[in-house]
Amino acid sequence: MNGSTLDLAADYPLLNVFWTTMWFFLWILWFMLLFRVIGDIFRDDALSGWGKAGWCVFVVILPFLGIFVYLIARGRGMGEREMKRVQRSQEDMNSYIRETAGTTGKADELAKLADLKSHGHITAEEFEQAKAKVLAA
Repeated sequence: MNGSTLDLAADYPLLNVFWTTMWFFLWILWFMLLFRVIGDIFRDDALSGWGKAGWCVFVVILPFLGIFVYLIARGRGMGEREMKRVQRSQEDMNSYIRETAGTTGKADELAKLADLKSHGHITAEEFEQAKAKVLAA
């Protein structure tokens, strides 16, 4: 036994490297699919607690059969539920941005007051009082 890594590489043909790489990526793909299905089970609000427990047991005890049955039975809804979750997240972010921009819009309020003053709708004293209120808030 020589023990050199060169001999070891010569004993592993290129086709075997291809098959090993393919099986490795399929193994990673399988785990990604497994986590995606389990995540969908727990995120689904329409599914009862017993339903979630049943699907989890099915997916864990008989993983291949459980995943494939889940994808056949509820696969179409997975995309719809994910889309609704993304839309809800986007709406939450937009409302947060609107609320944050609305509460810190002091510059807009001051610009409106300055415009009212420049058009003669309010006096300089009224402008100063209103400006103090805006800056104090």
